[in-house]
This record gives sequence, structure tokens and C-alpha cells, in this order.
Amino acid sequence: MKNQRKATLFALITVLFWSTMSSAFKLSLDWFSYDWLLLWAAGFGWIGLISLSFFNGKIKQVFPKEKQYWIKSAILGLLNPFAYYLILFKAYELLQAQEAGVLNYSWPVILTLLSVPFLGQKLGVKALIAILISFSGLWVISTKGAVFSLAFSSPPGVILALGSAFLWALYWIVNLHDKREAIPKITLNMGFGLLYMLLYIVLFDRWQTINIQGIVGAAYIGFFEMGFTFVIWMKALQYAEHTAKVSNLIFLSPFLALFFIHFLVGETIAASTIIGLALIITGIFIQQKTKYPKA
Repeated sequence: MKNQRKATLFALITVLFWSTMSSAFKLSLDWFSYDWLLLWAAGFGWIGLISLSFFNGKIKQVFPKEKQYWIKSAILGLLNPFAYYLILFKAYELLQAQEAGVLNYSWPVILTLLSVPFLGQKLGVKALIAILISFSGLWVISTKGAVFSLAFSSPPGVILALGSAFLWALYWIVNLHDKREAIPKITLNMGFGLLYMLLYIVLFDRWQTINIQGIVGAAYIGFFEMGFTFVIWMKALQYAEHTAKVSNLIFLSPFLALFFIHFLVGETIAASTIIGLALIITGIFIQQKTKYPKA
């Protein structure tokens, strides 16, 4: 049953949780290295998702009989959560939260570009202008407003943040070809990602001391970034009478994130971050309103 008020409420709850994630990442990295943070967060995320599947009576769908679905989940789990969050958390180690968060938000722009070779879509002049506007915003943030100096605050951090956006966009393109129900599919993907992370830790890292602050942060990220919030967002879309009205609320997320970053992390929000974010959002908004020519 459609109910726009419920849809808006669920969407706003989703936006609220997603807006806190940059702060949660940065604060949690004070207690864990980026790879150990991912290990714990993926563990909590998988527990949350497997619990949802169990209580929804879909636990059998998490473990399909078809071999092809196991192969697909192995590939998707490699992209997300393993590679995507490993690179993203490292970017947060190297950059301010405001920089890493906003640069990562460029994934819709990258998704548009990847849709050309992978989905056979064509880009018109309006879409190309929108992409240029968004990339100008990325440039402003990466150079902290010194757009002609080529002085990046942390070149490796910028590359990693943009790389994570690329992986997220690629993940959703690959995900389009997998028609399984969302929650069981993502649960199995998360299980593979957790296995990859355990193997990574065994091969490349050493044991880190467990502390309550880090565990609380990882649990928050796992449950509300990787698990429950996705389900809340799906509920918003299910109840929505007008999907666009719900989807457009996501534009609030990066601006609210700056508010939390300032008051929770203690970063002074740079004017270049706000200007760059405004340019990125403008480009994405224009893309949403653009009708693409058929391939």
C-alpha cells in the first residue's frame, strides 16, 4: 500500500543515518586501523543482515542452490564490501572527513560515465555539461579552493576517495544483472566480503587490541551503513507514491554530513568544501533531469 508520509519518514531516517557515517568512519579510525575497522564492521553488518533474513523467513534464499548465484555473490562481495570499504576507509585515514566524504559522493557522476561502455548508453550535450560541473566541484575540493595551484592536500587520499566512488558505481552496474531479492543477495555478498577480509587480515596484518570505543563505532557502521539502513531505504521506495520525491531527499545527506563532521569530529568546514559540494550536487541534479538518447 502506497503511503507518501511513511515513505518520506523512512527516507528521512535513512538520510539521517547516512549523514552520520563520515563522522563515524573518522572517529572509529582513531581506535582501529582501516582494515581492522572494516573487518569488525563487516562482521556486525553480516550479523544484522542474517538476522533480518531469518526473521523475515528468507534465510533459505541467502544460501541458494544454484551455483551461478554463489559465483555472482563471490564477485559482488569482492567489490563491496571488501574492495570498496577497504579503499574508502584508507581514504578517510589520509583526508579530512569532509574531503573524503564529498569526493566519495561523486559516484553518481562516475556511474553515468560507466553506463556508456557497460550499458551502451549515450551522453548528450546536457549530460556532458552536468558531468563537467560535477568534476569542477571535485577539483575545488581536492585542491581546497586553490584550483590553479595543483596543490592537493593528499594526492593518495584523493585518488583513493575517487577510486572508492568508481568501485561503488561499478558494483551497482554489475548488480543490475543479478535479479535475486535484495536482502538475501546482499547478505550473501556481505558473507563473502567478510571472508575476504579475514583472509586479508591473516595475510597482511597483525592482531590489534580490542577496545570498546572501536567496537561501538564498528557496530554502528556495520548495522546502519551496511545493514539495516538499506532495508529502511527499500521501505521508503515501497511506500512512495512518487519515487522522485523520496530519491531527491538523498541530496540532503552530504550537507547534513558536514554539520555532523563539524560538531562531532571537530573539523572546520572549508568554504571550498561547500562550494565543491554545491557544484557536484548541481551536476547530479541536472543529470537526473536529463533524458538520455537511446543507444
